[in-house]
Amino acid sequence: MIISINPMVSALVSQYLSSNEAAALLGVSRQTLYAYVSRGLIAAQSVDDDPRRSLYPRDAVQRLAEARRRGRRPKEVARSALDWGVPALESAITLVRNGRLSYRGRDIEALAGEASLEDVAALLWGCRREEAFPDIAPAMLPGYAALLPFYRDTPPTEALPALLLAAADDGDTAQWRRKNADFSASCGGLVRQLFAAAQQTEPSSEPLHRQLAQSWGLDDDGADLLRMALVLCADHEMNASTFTARCIASTGASLRAAVLGGLGALSGSRHGAMTTRVESFWRGLGDAPLRPALQQRLASGEDIPGLGHPLYPLGDIRARILLERVLPRFPEAHALIAEVRALTGQEPSIDFALVVLRRHLRLPEGAAFTLFALGRSVGWIAHALEQAEQGQLIRPRAVYTGPEPLADA
Repeated sequence: MIISINPMVSALVSQYLSSNEAAALLGVSRQTLYAYVSRGLIAAQSVDDDPRRSLYPRDAVQRLAEARRRGRRPKEVARSALDWGVPALESAITLVRNGRLSYRGRDIEALAGEASLEDVAALLWGCRREEAFPDIAPAMLPGYAALLPFYRDTPPTEALPALLLAAADDGDTAQWRRKNADFSASCGGLVRQLFAAAQQTEPSSEPLHRQLAQSWGLDDDGADLLRMALVLCADHEMNASTFTARCIASTGASLRAAVLGGLGALSGSRHGAMTTRVESFWRGLGDAPLRPALQQRLASGEDIPGLGHPLYPLGDIRARILLERVLPRFPEAHALIAEVRALTGQEPSIDFALVVLRRHLRLPEGAAFTLFALGRSVGWIAHALEQAEQGQLIRPRAVYTGPEPLADA
């Protein structure tokens, strides 16, 4: 698929190569370059004034050229596959290509406009919404209520896995139950239990985004923004938390175990807890004039968290969709993003956009991570189900770099 470069980002053209330049860097013909594009190995971006002429992201071409140079040397292949490298697992769930994102062939922009998280969950799990989210809410285990007082003021990165562990057991989502008629309802029940744990309440059969809106005291417009954010976070291909969830599911563990593993991976500052870094950065700006404060930060060697994404050279589409709704009503965030863009040439990621939403709606700090985790839970379950169906144990080999064994005396 070929998309046009927006004139607003024409300054980024220096990050792109022409077809001749890209083919030369790769050491292939232009026909082979076009084959790489059709296979999804490189994205092609058309130029506004000439749709027949395409540009290719310099960093993606360089990564592919490096992969070709390495050939099949095990050490280099292993390293590249684990660092934004060539695809390592097959999946029919989510596609990121040419700056676009889709869930099972459905474009994210259309889904974000009207779908609920329940709709997206049913799409990703391959079932009907009514099967996954019946009118009856699941029960919580007795120990859940006893734990609540101990987690009232605990950050969601720590509270969510602990409370979910206390709320649900492995039985309902054990893999041996996958063929049971009510297994989809068990998957939906697990999501409802996680939402209840996030609010430290009992599960409800009300729409998921409306549960949060009621808990946070939002109106209908605020509730719709939560719906959109949850849908945008639902899945994102083979990220660290999803890969963790798939590894766990590949052992035959329950879906609850996969979600708990996903929560653990998401809590890292290079993944979902990037939102915590964005919050700290924004708070540290105080009331100082924006540009001098940002310049001082950059000059001192500090980065600005939550910018850019390797899969979106022109900006994270998830962030763009959400910010288009929020920024017209949030001048402070609009000014901050404009200054950051002018200084760095980078666009906000979904992590930054979630913090913007959190501040716009005046939600409690930590809510950005909560939205990320709750939305992504349906993707973890989808990948765990797919991995279970594939029946393959994920067990890569390590490239040993330590000392050689001592010879027997």
